[in-house]
Amino acid sequence: MLRQALRHRSAGVPNNERLEFLGDALVNLIVAEALHARWPKADEGALTRARASLVRESALASIARAHGLGEQIELGMGEMKTGGHRRDSILADALEALVGAIHLDAGFETCRKVVLPWFDAMLAELPAGKVDKDPKTRLQEWLQARQRERPNYSLIETLGQEHERVFRVRCTVAEPALSAEAEGSSLRAAEQAAAELVLGQLETNK
Repeated sequence: MLRQALRHRSAGVPNNERLEFLGDALVNLIVAEALHARWPKADEGALTRARASLVRESALASIARAHGLGEQIELGMGEMKTGGHRRDSILADALEALVGAIHLDAGFETCRKVVLPWFDAMLAELPAGKVDKDPKTRLQEWLQARQRERPNYSLIETLGQEHERVFRVRCTVAEPALSAEAEGSSLRAAEQAAAELVLGQLETNK
């Protein structure tokens, strides 16, 4: 099962996609449970934002790198040539698949004992009950507070193969006239990154 968890779809069948589906749900549950216990007075919004920051693709990829997971992932020739073992999306997916495999092999309690320590440092760094809203929300609230038009997000291009898409998005603000482009492994991730860049411009232009 663990071997399958580290077999990317580009390497053929069987691969880790089904285990990734299971692992994604488990990681979300384990992190949500930890936050619920640590932050007894936090509201749903704060808990949701905290969980999102901990289980985002880049965070999971960092955990995977810390455990040297990239070198152990079995990839097809095309992904090997393009450095797939270093790509955030592949690393994060493999980590989730590994969590799914641990759960199936050893049960939920063992899975939780293995997974929780991965997030200890990040949990400790979060200010209790207070996590910033995501960039798109912060940008929209900034504009609304000044009675200005909402930002516009447009898809510029989609790159990569079907199972490893990269989206490039432009975020445009009418007043003040600003725009920024960013990439992400999902449309939402690209929009968030572009909004973050526009927020940075607003900060600079103060």
